[in-house]
Amino acid sequence: MINGFINVLKPPGPTSHDVVQTLRSILKEQRIGHGGTLDPMAAGVLPIAVGRATRLLEYIQAGGKTYRAEFILGLKTDTQDLAGQILARPGCSGFSLEELQKAALRFTGTITQMPPMVSAVHYKGRRLYELAREGQEVKRPQRLVKIYAFRILKAWPDGAFYRAMADISCSKGTYIRTLGADWGDYLGCGAALAFLIRTRAGGFKLDEAWTLEEIQERAAAGDFSFLLPPVAALTHLPAVVVKERAVKQVLNGTPLKDDDWNLNTPLQQGQLVRLEGEDGHLLAVARVTAGKGGLYLKPDKVFKEKE
Repeated sequence: MINGFINVLKPPGPTSHDVVQTLRSILKEQRIGHGGTLDPMAAGVLPIAVGRATRLLEYIQAGGKTYRAEFILGLKTDTQDLAGQILARPGCSGFSLEELQKAALRFTGTITQMPPMVSAVHYKGRRLYELAREGQEVKRPQRLVKIYAFRILKAWPDGAFYRAMADISCSKGTYIRTLGADWGDYLGCGAALAFLIRTRAGGFKLDEAWTLEEIQERAAAGDFSFLLPPVAALTHLPAVVVKERAVKQVLNGTPLKDDDWNLNTPLQQGQLVRLEGEDGHLLAVARVTAGKGGLYLKPDKVFKEKE
């Protein structure tokens, strides 16, 4: 049985689910899932879990992501990108890089977003994009997201419009198309997403990603060098080394006292950490909890990597 993660370079066109289905066919394994939806038009990093590693997908999805995006200023569409119907073509005479960056700073930190109708958010048992295809529009609650950085790299005129390229670092649940549309509205001309590539998702990076063609070729030759160990999904979590005498406790889900582990960095209540044995094998993901006598590590999800 295959277990681990694959850092897939998703091409524009297929959905994230299409990628999962392709890999199920290539690897002859049904237990496969992805670590965060990437829109069909978008390309870039799509973490894929195989086998028991699917139990760790939620920890990837909770991690931060980075993108490179190109927006067309002076254009508004019903999908907030170039795939939708044009709502308005106000155009724009252009902005200085300083003006664009100053406006982008208003959309950093914790902000509110309304999920677009073309998103995969569930509404009464159905995806919003399914309702959008039927011409329906429903009321969506706004959500809080974090934009850690929104940096404008360059901008240039394009006929009646203006284009801008940006690097964006954000929390899970952020819609880049919506960020661009809101930014464009603030600038007074609207904006539509023209291009998007995800450059990082958690610890998975673009320059280390594999194309589906490369994966198929390697797998056919019996070469699974593209498969990463389960711990690859948890590199953003502090590693805590569990003393040998306490390993059995972890595997039984029993909280650990502070004399059962080794870690030089102070821990905070509520923090997630990964627990490893002295041999480096992943044991569990645990949450720091407070109790009598100090802090404890309560296993959140046990993962017997050696199985």
